[in-house]
Amino acid sequence: MYSSQIFPLCGANWAKSQSKTLNFLIVYGNPGPDSKPFFQQFPRSPQNGTITMRDRGKNRKPLQRGRVSTEAIHTVQALKRAKNDPTKLTCVFETKVRRLVKSDLVAVLRELQEQGEGILSLQVFEEFRSEYWYKPRLSVYAGLVSVLASNGLFDKVEQIISYLKKENLAPDTEGFNTLLKTLIEFRIFHSVMECFHLMKVVGCEPNELTFRTLINGFEPHGQTDLSDIIREEAVKYFGDALEFLKEEVSSTEQM
Repeated sequence: MYSSQIFPLCGANWAKSQSKTLNFLIVYGNPGPDSKPFFQQFPRSPQNGTITMRDRGKNRKPLQRGRVSTEAIHTVQALKRAKNDPTKLTCVFETKVRRLVKSDLVAVLRELQEQGEGILSLQVFEEFRSEYWYKPRLSVYAGLVSVLASNGLFDKVEQIISYLKKENLAPDTEGFNTLLKTLIEFRIFHSVMECFHLMKVVGCEPNELTFRTLINGFEPHGQTDLSDIIREEAVKYFGDALEFLKEEVSSTEQM
């Protein structure tokens, strides 16, 4: 009895077969009880077509959807499905979140923020902070402030500001300016002053944008006492040369 089957090359021959056309057919079987097993390859006839061997590594679909990996997308979806069930949510953190590599965990946090998931963002951020590679970034804090405040979770904003005070922060004027602006947008004025004080504690020099952001954030909302404090601070850094403040305030009043 004879049989025929197309066999892919394997082992050492695999590399040689990549992107090549195989024009042969394997025929095997046992012709009779007293005969030896038969195994031979024959050229394939044109009507049988050809087989092209491909390198699976080169043709594998990418794991990225834009900048977010499949694992990160699935984790976000699992978190959102389980967010109202503490038991299921704990399971998702144990089986998915804690197994993510750094880039995927960062992507999950970013996706949750973009989708307005305040509590989930905070929970993932707390997991984020527990990693050995974690380094505080003020832009991440600003993103958390935005998503939490947008959901009315001002008590959670105070919670992450308390985290911020415990961080080993490097001077980052741009990062502080972003954070201050975000806090002002949601009128969390006491946290604005706390972060402004923290900015100086860590040796970060306020610049003109810092003072413009604070004064233009305080004065339209009647926070004149705070505005006066900031103006006095501005004098310490820039002396009486505060024309940049006058110009900015004047343009704001005209609007």
